[in-house]
Amino acid sequence: MAECSNSESESESDISKLFKPIYLKEVPCLSHYIPNLQTRPNPLDHNPYFHTSQLQQHGFYLTQSDLVLRQIENDPSPLPRFAYHRAGPRKNIRFDPSHVRVAIVTCGGLCPGLNTVVRELVMGLWHLYGVRHILGITAGYRGFYSSEPLPLNPKLVHHWHNVGGTLLQTSRGGFDLNAIVDAIQTHAFNQVYIIGGDGTMRGALKIFDEIRRRKLEVAVVGIPKTVDNDVGIIDKSFGFQTAVEMAQQAISAAHVEAESAVNGIGLVKLMGRSTGHIALHATLSSRDVDCCLIPEIDFYLEGKGGLFEFLGQRLKENGHAVLVVAEGAGQDIIPRTDSQKEERDESGNLVFLDVGVWLKSELKNWWARDHPHELFTVKYIDPTYMIRAVHANAIDNLYCTLLAHSSIHGVMAGYTGFVTGPINGNYAYIPLEDVAQANNPVDTKDHKWSWVRSVTNQPDFVRR
Repeated sequence: MAECSNSESESESDISKLFKPIYLKEVPCLSHYIPNLQTRPNPLDHNPYFHTSQLQQHGFYLTQSDLVLRQIENDPSPLPRFAYHRAGPRKNIRFDPSHVRVAIVTCGGLCPGLNTVVRELVMGLWHLYGVRHILGITAGYRGFYSSEPLPLNPKLVHHWHNVGGTLLQTSRGGFDLNAIVDAIQTHAFNQVYIIGGDGTMRGALKIFDEIRRRKLEVAVVGIPKTVDNDVGIIDKSFGFQTAVEMAQQAISAAHVEAESAVNGIGLVKLMGRSTGHIALHATLSSRDVDCCLIPEIDFYLEGKGGLFEFLGQRLKENGHAVLVVAEGAGQDIIPRTDSQKEERDESGNLVFLDVGVWLKSELKNWWARDHPHELFTVKYIDPTYMIRAVHANAIDNLYCTLLAHSSIHGVMAGYTGFVTGPINGNYAYIPLEDVAQANNPVDTKDHKWSWVRSVTNQPDFVRR
């Protein structure tokens, strides 16, 4: 526990050493490579819902001085501190709404909230800025060059927030850079809204770079989507809270099954290829979980301090146990054939083996070997597609609305090559390049992982 300083002067001296320079992360603007780009007053001035003249004294329009700090805690590390431009409407815009042609595309896997983001983009563009040419690109990136765009309007998308999945349809792969940018030119799109995960954001960065190389008057914005919450820099990605909420149902069912059997184990596999955020938060929320396995933590089965020893003790004490595992956990200890080591999906990701099926088999083999003639049951639940396919809950719906409207305000102001997202609770414009390079692993040295272990009392799986 820190002690109070001996004097006021000593305290002031110590604090003064804590402050470090803050560096602004500039967002690309169309005006950086399109000369003589005109500005015009924001049409929100005349929008009856805003009354901007009455709000001016409260700072309705944001300026270059409105910033969001990435690091707000005192961090003694030598790493630099960064700030980003705050998201929101600007007094002047770079686009004539009557000449705007919008493309909206959803890419990658399903996630709660996709339809809400699309709906709110359409509603915001239509009602806030008077844009009338809004088109949806179907079937992901390949839809730019393989199918005709779908005209969107408020009447069509009115109910979309109540529907899971994406009504624009999606796919993995299909990224042909030149074909995509050629299609953007052919259709005369000048605003492109790209909704997807980390791989999609890397694709969006390439599209932005190619558009800038061709000096096209086209703004590109990424809206980060990943149910796993593995996009870096931002506080969280949309759909994550809905996923944690839905995971509770699977954990509760596993707990009931385990508790109702003699020596019963409820095994739940949750999403999380490279990060264990869903498993971690679901474990903390449930309090019925005895062990949580995530990709960031190595574990082993046999021997002292291993999973089998721990579960055996839990069964002896309680008669049942619940085990939650993220899909990316344990991939390095699951036996693979040579062909499986090279197998990739449409997005180029290594195809993961089913850790849930493997664990179920290993658990049964362990019990049959060490406890012959004793009753034992493993109930395996994989709710992946049930979780992905639901519509967003209330919190995620609100989040999706704020993401969509923040993106629109930024694009209309002339920003491009950026991502919208919350940082420390405030929405900001972040360079696409930064997000494409960032990740968001669970920090196992953080208090939150300590909370998990204090709730489950599971071992640290460090061999000694």
